[in-house]
This record gives sequence, structure tokens and C-alpha cells, in this order.
Amino acid sequence: MRLTIIGTGYVGIVSAACFSEFGHVVTCVDIDANRIAEYNAGHVPIFEPGLGDLINRNVKGDRLSFTTDLAEGVKDAEAVFIAVGTPSRRGDGHADLSYVFAAVRDLAKLVPEGCVIVNKSTVPVGTASEVEAILAEVVPGKTVHVVSNPEFLREGSAIEDFLRPDRVVVGVSSESARKVMAEIYRPLFLRETPILFTDCRTAEVIKYAANAFLSVKIAFINEIADLCETVGADVKGVAKGIGMDRRIGNKFLNPGPGYGGSCFPKDTLALLRTAEQANAKLRIVQATVDANDDRKKEMARRVIAACGGSVEGKTIGILGLTFKPNTDDMRDAPSLVVIPELQKAGAKVRAYDPEGRPAAEKMLPDVEFVSNAYQAVEDAAAVVLLTEWNEFRALNLDRVRGLLRNPLFIDLRNVYEPEDMARAGFHYISIGRSPAGPKEAVARPAAVTAA
Repeated sequence: MRLTIIGTGYVGIVSAACFSEFGHVVTCVDIDANRIAEYNAGHVPIFEPGLGDLINRNVKGDRLSFTTDLAEGVKDAEAVFIAVGTPSRRGDGHADLSYVFAAVRDLAKLVPEGCVIVNKSTVPVGTASEVEAILAEVVPGKTVHVVSNPEFLREGSAIEDFLRPDRVVVGVSSESARKVMAEIYRPLFLRETPILFTDCRTAEVIKYAANAFLSVKIAFINEIADLCETVGADVKGVAKGIGMDRRIGNKFLNPGPGYGGSCFPKDTLALLRTAEQANAKLRIVQATVDANDDRKKEMARRVIAACGGSVEGKTIGILGLTFKPNTDDMRDAPSLVVIPELQKAGAKVRAYDPEGRPAAEKMLPDVEFVSNAYQAVEDAAAVVLLTEWNEFRALNLDRVRGLLRNPLFIDLRNVYEPEDMARAGFHYISIGRSPAGPKEAVARPAAVTAA
């Protein structure tokens, strides 16, 4: 089939590359001439493991192309996917749909009769109806079908998520649209991937409800971690124990400094604003947003407390800046709260991230950015592990301890084990577990044998 993707940001380019991998002929359209030029030159401006190879393979196979010419890009399209940004609107937290609606107005007169316009962008409930109203206004009498097809891509694992998803959600309002979407996703039907066809409003709510629920799980385990620290339990064991219950599941039960990224923060806010408009109360989601905002500030307070109650004039080494590993995305990353809070308290911050530096340099002033983890910790009063990149999982601990001014290691991702860090000579602080140090007893309790 001939498909067009409007917008070559994260969702757009991953979708385009994967659809072309299915065998469809895909044209990507973007108003950003510089970005299109980069793609046409073989450069991928977005970091996602495996994406560059996937794009290059399908460009060479004549299944994937890039243009700024909207009319040329959609002239033979059987389906057009809108994958433009829907950021939180300043002031009220509503999803900004101006880019979506502008794309629809531009498309209306250009798409062929019977074309399917697919909302791939994350949009609030009722957006498909608004798109239909715009089409009726701009091209009255023209048959254009509107579909809601939300994405469920994890940054760092997006290609695997697209090619081997848990499910595909498709909201349709006509049988013609349903047939087109079934053909587009036919390669997944052959793999027996669950394809859920529903109405557009239900599909729109599914996307927000899924992200809100995962956000709730993260906020929940963070609060359980706080309890574990108070009562002397180990949150890793607690998470494992409750995660073995199939009704709960073991995903998103890793405590840390709070969620960030391009989805959870803006989607929970947008869902709250939608609920307000509908006079529906989402108390759990509101509590999750509040808890997550405070969580990031609390992490800075913990670092300061670990440093004896003051970081004035002290250098703090930061490992990891992006909101998660395997991405260069800095949006709503915990580092954007933790580092400024430390700076306000008088700390000097030296930081390293394998991919996030270009974006971080624009967002975090007065930070000394360095080229590796060991430069970050040299002569620092403490090291703070903020993002669990793989290269931070096997640090030369003797070298780290020797470079630090004080052997204080604050692990906000629970990458290391307290016993191992104590034996390595660190005063080690993690999340939801008792602190460990070289002079502390760190042996595990003996196993209890049943009588």
C-alpha cells in the first residue's frame, strides 16, 4: 500500500521506517527542510537503537522517501498518518492540537477521494470528531475517513514495540476504514498480534488511560520504596514479590527519581484537563502527577542530606541526564529538576551522559559537561547515578572511589547491590533499601529453615 506520514519526529519516523519494513511504500512529509535534508543525506537526527539501519535499508529498497512537498507526498496515498507534536499547552496543561488541525486543513483538498486520515499523534478524546468537522467544513461532500490509531512505543525499544507489539488499537467509524487499516497491519495479523478495532473515542481514551496507569505504577512503587526505607525492608524484594502476581505484573515497578519523557508527564496532564471538562474526577491520576513532581525535588533533598546537609561549594558528579537510557530525550527528565535544585543549594555540577549532552547543554546552564563517567566523578564530593545507562552498570569501582574526594555513591536507580558497594569501600545510598558503608554489617540474614 502507499502510505504518507506527516511529521518526522520520533513517532513519525519510527512508524514510517517500520511500515516500510512491512513492505508498504511510505513517503514522509515535514515542513522542516533541514530535517528532510538530513534524512535524504542518510543522517538520522533522532537517537533510537537500530533506526538508522532500518531507514537506510528501506530507502535503498525504494520503499521509504522524504519530501517537504505535501501535495506530492499525498497524491496517491491510500492512508495518511498524522504524527505531529501535541505538547502540553502553556498555562493549562491541555494538549496543543494546533499542529494536528493545521495538518488536516492542509491535507483536506490534497488527499484522494476515499483516503483514510489516521491520527497517530496522541490526542484527547473527541479529536477524531473535530477532524471530521474540519474536513466537512473544508471539503464538503468529499469522502475522507478518519481513524484513531494511537502508538505505544517505548523510547529505546520503539522498533521492537512496533514490529512485535502487545496489541494494536484502531478506532474507526466506517467499514471502509476498517478494511484499509486491516490491510496496513496485515503482517501483524499473520503473527497473530491482537488487533483491537473499536470506535475512535474509545481508542483515544485507551492511549491516555494506558499511560496514566503506568504512571500510577511508577508513583506507587516510589512511595513503597520510601516505606521500605523507614521500616527496614528491601524494595527490590517487594517489587519482585508483588510483580509475580499476574494481576499486577512486574513491569514499571522499578523505584527511582520519578518519570519523565515525552509521554507520561504531558499525557497525564492532558487526561486531567479532559476529565475536568467532562466534570469527571480522576483523583488517582492527580495524586500521581503531584507525587511525581515532588519526587524529583525530593531526590535533590536526599543528595543534599547525604552530603551532610549542605552542598555549598561542593562538586557533585552526575551520571546520566536523559529521562531513561537508550534515548537522547531530555523532556521532563528528573535531571532537569535535580540539577537546578543542587545548584540553588550552592553545588557545582559536573555531568556525563552517553547521548543527552547536545540537548542538555541547551537546558542546563552552568553545568560542566564531560566526556566520560570518570571525568564526572573526579574530585567530586559525591557521585549521583540518575540514568541507568548500561555503561554505568559495570564501572571500575576502585577507580571511581579513588577519583572521588569522598567515597559517597548515591544510586537513584538501584543499579548496584549495597553489599557489593560496601565491600568496595563506598558509603552507598540507594532507593528503598538501607544505606550501606564499609564499616557496616552487610551480611544477609541467614535463611530460615522450616521445622
